[in-house]
Amino acid sequence: MEININCDLGEKSKLHSNESDPELLKIVNSANIACGYHAGDENTMNEVIKISKNNGVSIGAHPSFKDPENFGRERMNLSANEIRKLIIDQYEILENIAIRYGENVTHIKPHGALNNMACEDIELATTLAKAINEISKELIYLVPTGSKMEEAAKKLNMKIACEIFADRNYEDDGNLVSRKKPHALITNPDEAKKHVLSMVKNQALNCHSGKQIPCEIDSICIHGDNVSSLNTAKSIKLNLVENGLILKPLSAMKKFN
Repeated sequence: MEININCDLGEKSKLHSNESDPELLKIVNSANIACGYHAGDENTMNEVIKISKNNGVSIGAHPSFKDPENFGRERMNLSANEIRKLIIDQYEILENIAIRYGENVTHIKPHGALNNMACEDIELATTLAKAINEISKELIYLVPTGSKMEEAAKKLNMKIACEIFADRNYEDDGNLVSRKKPHALITNPDEAKKHVLSMVKNQALNCHSGKQIPCEIDSICIHGDNVSSLNTAKSIKLNLVENGLILKPLSAMKKFN
């Protein structure tokens, strides 16, 4: 069985260090790269693309609300046209840099509050899906499994990769536990690797309550902005390989070829 590990990278800001990026890029298969709107800049984009190319890691855009002060984690109400422009502009910023290295952006994954809002709101999810589909029907859309984003993308017959979060707990409705709650994050690498393997093998979400929700799982997200990200990533990768999973970049998975 093929599986992908993705990570949000290039997120240098006053709220977050990107010092672990080079090490994380030796572990993950696909990089979701901040495009300067919530974090990062041209230098970080250059750096992540260059290291990704050397490590055979596929490149994705990680578009966000234009809100560096809050790391893109505050909800904003924008029009459909404003959302469309956000996505297209950030994709183009990253693609223009990737081309310099002979690379291409092969997937898109929205960030932070934009992603969270679209998980719950079919109208916003549809706006995002249409914007990405407009850029290219070949782009892989990385979405939280079971979300409104998955639902909207399926209606457009897009290339969809469904992800779970290695370091986050789930509510009984399938949404992530809010970061404002004490049990939102899983910071113990041993706990995270068991959490992930169980979900991948069973193709089901493990909710914090013990409930399981059947779903599709193509990819595992490891957030790059947690203290334990590096150890968690190493632990999860080793455990998946030891249990017979085949790790691949999103763009190389049979599902998309």
